[in-house]
Amino acid sequence: MALTIAHTPDVDDAFMFYAMSSRKITLPFELDHVIEDIETLNKMAFEAKLDVTAISAHAYAYLHEKYRILSAGASVGDGYGPIVVANKKIEFQGKKIAIPGKYTTASLLLSLAVDDFEPVEMKFDEIIPAVKRGDVDAGLLIHEGQITYEMHGLVKILDLWEWWYDKTSLPLPLGLNVIRRDIPEEQQRAFLKAMRASIDYALRNTDEAIEYAMKYSRGLEKELAKKFALMYVNDYTYEMPESVVRGLEALYSMAEERGLFKKPPLDILYL
Repeated sequence: MALTIAHTPDVDDAFMFYAMSSRKITLPFELDHVIEDIETLNKMAFEAKLDVTAISAHAYAYLHEKYRILSAGASVGDGYGPIVVANKKIEFQGKKIAIPGKYTTASLLLSLAVDDFEPVEMKFDEIIPAVKRGDVDAGLLIHEGQITYEMHGLVKILDLWEWWYDKTSLPLPLGLNVIRRDIPEEQQRAFLKAMRASIDYALRNTDEAIEYAMKYSRGLEKELAKKFALMYVNDYTYEMPESVVRGLEALYSMAEERGLFKKPPLDILYL
């Protein structure tokens, strides 16, 4: 059996896939890797080209007929999440805000939190330079930009984790790992078991896994890369708890109430 596995070129994803990619664990299948930014993976998933892929929690609302959620591999914010930054404090009304793709969870949260703005889509790693140049009034940051923006002289004008927690008091589901529905159940479970083993290995061998993940660090120093990886690879990632399931329900309910899309059924595969 061979599976096409897709994840983002980011420290946290590389960290959790390290043991699987480097054959530190026994695998009952062969792997074909695809590494692309999250919005590209969201769009590829619409065509069901990928057997297993990271997608945004937002994108799952449109993909639930093609994919099941894996209970391992989720990226969850707890005390941190996407932020909006600018060169100085500004009001949002009518402003151009760079977003890292319309199907990202960050973009959904921004649409729920802010009524009047002009979204400008661009790749996530182009947003900070665009803000600094003044091409846009503000930028919505995901990935390591959440902890490096001050190094670029930018100021935070909206913390979407704080907005979310004030509304829900729940962890914030941002990214999911999903598997194609038409893959036989036995193979789905075999992959989930391997995914959990890979996450467990990384969490027990942090420095080893970080050394591997550093090739996706985009210039981050090792300690900062480690901090970022452990923000998003943790107990929530190893197995999705009920609190994260409730977070997904809350996110989709909010979107449905705003008329953005119909709340999808949650189908989560557990061992």
